[in-house]
Amino acid sequence: MEALRAGRPIDRVLALKGAGGSRLQEVIDLCRKLRVPLRFETRETLDRLARGSVHQGVVAVPAQQRYAALEDVAVSASMLIVLDGVEDPHNLGAVIRTAHAAGATAVVIPERRAAPVTAAAAKAAAGALEHLPVVRVANVNRALETLKQQGFWIYGFDERGDQAYDKVDYSPRSAMVFGGEGRGLHEQVRKHCDFLVRIPLAGQIASLNISVAAGIALFEWKRRRGVWPGPGGGV
Repeated sequence: MEALRAGRPIDRVLALKGAGGSRLQEVIDLCRKLRVPLRFETRETLDRLARGSVHQGVVAVPAQQRYAALEDVAVSASMLIVLDGVEDPHNLGAVIRTAHAAGATAVVIPERRAAPVTAAAAKAAAGALEHLPVVRVANVNRALETLKQQGFWIYGFDERGDQAYDKVDYSPRSAMVFGGEGRGLHEQVRKHCDFLVRIPLAGQIASLNISVAAGIALFEWKRRRGVWPGPGGGV
């Protein structure tokens, strides 16, 4: 529904033959209104296209994912999220969802050794991908240098950071950098950060899931901006 409402290019939508319900009918009606090709298929066909994911009786086949350009999103951005090699598409989607909910401008990901925006990432983003630009860059270090030249301060989140996330004075133009699963930030990426920030933990576990860490940091930033609550709902 969010893809259709946002006008994302969709090749076709496939609905379960014989299925009913108001939500499915809403999708069907919107497809017809927007002249998106609509076909009715068997459950076996939808199961195969969904590759094991729960499809709720409808599957959209989108046009090729379009990535935004860094220079375009940076012009008016106040907060960018940079992911240094997140490889799990579900984590990528969860971060995109959280970033949109907190009011970030875009999410930046590398081209290599990182999850691209796949169907699994889009599903985990739960509609946020239709509203939040994703930038794909050849080199994270060069991207950070470009952002610095445009007035951004770079905050790298690392368990070895010397400042706590709730004590940092975030710049009006900020970029938060989060490392990949397991290993955290690459050493060169750490060197390109202006500040290394940690989220203090009370337990014995050394780190948090990337999407959880991003959520904690982003909503602290949102709270500092004084724009609470937002226009959307709650959890």
